[in-house]
Amino acid sequence: MNNFFFFDTYALFEITRGNSAYLSYTEALAATTVFNLAEFNYGLKKEIDIHTADSLTEKFSPYLVEVTVQDVQKAMSLKIKQKDLSIPDVVGYIVAQRLNIKFLTGDEDFRNLPNVEFIKK
Repeated sequence: MNNFFFFDTYALFEITRGNSAYLSYTEALAATTVFNLAEFNYGLKKEIDIHTADSLTEKFSPYLVEVTVQDVQKAMSLKIKQKDLSIPDVVGYIVAQRLNIKFLTGDEDFRNLPNVEFIKK
């Protein structure tokens, strides 16, 4: 297994929920964007209390990487073609390509895209 992955929002949730299929990835080097953390935090706040949501989100903050204007431009071009992809995840997918790392997800919309480590359980 490659030891460096981009954690999309789906992966952040599965890791937090303790999904055993994602357990080995908790030891990997990781990257994510502020957009994925925003989507993650929002989802958590709909499910649990605000303090716990913020605390869980903070745990992933060391993984933050920069998003460039070029990343956004490429991501929105992809989003035009792949309308079902969320904006945070499509930006993350492009960032993963730029960083030359696998995009870790279980989101069905990414199943057949290149450079994806698809884990569903």
